[in-house]
Amino acid sequence: MSGSLAKRWLDYWLYKAKWLYPGMRVKRWLFLAVLGALLSGLGVIITTQEKILSFLENKILQASIWSFGSFAFWAGLLTIALGIAIMLLGIRKSLGSIMDAVFPERDFGFAEAVFQKRHLQRGPRIVVVGGGTGLSVLLKGLKKYTSNITAIVTVADDGGSSGRLRGELGILPPGDIRNCMVALAEPEALMDELFQYRFPDGKTLEGHSMGNLLLAAMTNLTGSFDRAIKAMSKVLAIRGQVLPSTLENITLRAETGDGKVVVGESAISACGQAIKRVALEPEDCKPLPEALQAIKEADLVVLGPGSLYTSVLPNLLISEIAAELKAAKGAKVYVCNIMTQPGETEGYGAADHVQAILDHVGPGVVEHVIVNIEEVPKRLVKKYLERGARPVRSERKKLEKMGLQVVPEKLVYESDLVRHHPDKLSRAIIGLLFRTKAQQEAAGVLDFYLLGEWFKDRGQGK
Repeated sequence: MSGSLAKRWLDYWLYKAKWLYPGMRVKRWLFLAVLGALLSGLGVIITTQEKILSFLENKILQASIWSFGSFAFWAGLLTIALGIAIMLLGIRKSLGSIMDAVFPERDFGFAEAVFQKRHLQRGPRIVVVGGGTGLSVLLKGLKKYTSNITAIVTVADDGGSSGRLRGELGILPPGDIRNCMVALAEPEALMDELFQYRFPDGKTLEGHSMGNLLLAAMTNLTGSFDRAIKAMSKVLAIRGQVLPSTLENITLRAETGDGKVVVGESAISACGQAIKRVALEPEDCKPLPEALQAIKEADLVVLGPGSLYTSVLPNLLISEIAAELKAAKGAKVYVCNIMTQPGETEGYGAADHVQAILDHVGPGVVEHVIVNIEEVPKRLVKKYLERGARPVRSERKKLEKMGLQVVPEKLVYESDLVRHHPDKLSRAIIGLLFRTKAQQEAAGVLDFYLLGEWFKDRGQGK
């Protein structure tokens, strides 16, 4: 036992000694900080004329009286100030060297990094449920306010690169999981470029996403899909966690308005017919325990944005997730889409979206609804009308008659596609969170809201 303890102590001090290795660019500044501390101590001795280590201090006092005479007191104060200045300079330079090594391309200081990290760790607990592009858009905005984010993502996708990997390797579809991890990753831009890269050609690689392939490889290395996600999350240093809604191989089935049954998410999206109801096969699939725990502890649960029948509802069709959501003490909000989807939600207003959720899982899963009231640019409306999609009606009065709190916001992000603006949507959610009864019992939410505003303004150079 003593030998093991001695080895641990030896390993510990060898590890500490790494700071003394050549080229670390830390030793000189640490030495300067120590020198400043000693100089300050010298100033205290000269100023107070007190003895602690009698022999050494007696020599110092004699020398100071001989050198400065009646000005010894003021010389001591000057020495203290000089020592403190040198010590602070040494500490600042040491931390700067460390930051340069850890964040070589940073545009923030050490204090800002610590401030941001600590405050985000104390941020509100938010669970986001859904899939597709809409979920990743929201996560990009929310990560500026808190790192206590859990994204619960559907695994019913069977098209594209995800569908091919699912069919060939028997793994769960990684596409939506990948998008969410990229959205929460730091630095986001670099990871987005790598993980979202699709091979343009090749018999087997064409159309595959690099992120999907990495998740598939990690699944084989770790032995399970959930462990692969956790491992990749560490590599990307994401804020929060991403969880599949279930680890079972599920298939989405839909019944259309004319009684036809369509099987598979991609087939449902392409069927072009009004959907009456969707269901999962198997119906009794089990969720991840971590997902249930996250919902239970959440200050707020967000449903959407995303495809109503193929991204949001597949998660809620897992009975234990729906039950936990109904029992959750945190606020529950649905973020309605800005545009309808041809076939899937053609002609739907915001109230129709909510009613579809209630028809599938019953009341108690939605308390608030965030709707867009900003006019979509005409050029984009024309473009979407050609595809059979149009802006979703806000239907505020209908939603209020359903007993729901409506949060009207201007949320359009102007680009070639109609998307929610990640910052505007996130601010709306944080504002809602602050106003709810559940959040009033939690401390410091206003600080996080203002903190997010500060980071946003700073990023824009204001």
